Amino acid sequence: MLSKSLDDVALVRLYTNGDEGAFEVLLQRHKRKVWSHIFLMVRDRVVTEDLFQEAFIKVVHHLKAGKYNEEGKFLPWVMRIAHNLVIDHFRRNKKMPLVRSNDDHDVFATHAQPDKNVEERLVNMQIDADVRTLIDRLPAEQKEVVVMRTYLGMSFKEIAEHTDVSINTALGRMRYALINMRKLIKQHDMELQRA
Repeated sequence: MLSKSLDDVALVRLYTNGDEGAFEVLLQRHKRKVWSHIFLMVRDRVVTEDLFQEAFIKVVHHLKAGKYNEEGKFLPWVMRIAHNLVIDHFRRNKKMPLVRSNDDHDVFATHAQPDKNVEERLVNMQIDADVRTLIDRLPAEQKEVVVMRTYLGMSFKEIAEHTDVSINTALGRMRYALINMRKLIKQHDMELQRA
């Protein structure tokens, strides 16, 4: 069995020299980040699985064809491939919901609110922006759990499976995320009460 302590450069080299196990180590090492990256853009588990598999099939083809030449930058290279596949997916389906969290548009509440006046909508938009800012300031592992649980509606069991941790670890990350968010709210004297 290959040592998981080998860096990506060594594993890529081993794989391109015929060691299939090296790719398995790379896949296990990076699958969570790549899957989450795709999922956070498409917000559909079935599409995510398809694009995830397609991304790693492309990675394998590129590696076997000798097209990989970015030593030391394996994960960013894979993420670029995954990102491009997501863009292609949205182009094929004629919809591009790739809205960044720093836009003036609310990513997570795109439905219209005709019964609310302009002031209420502005207050709610500001709260949504503040919450996104708080989430962005969390450590990556906590941020991932908060987004999956709150915005994507995943159970803690699903989160645990997709992040390769125990349910207790997923719950703990959510707990610490909420504690950290409360501290940030207090530090910045924020008020997050909807109109």
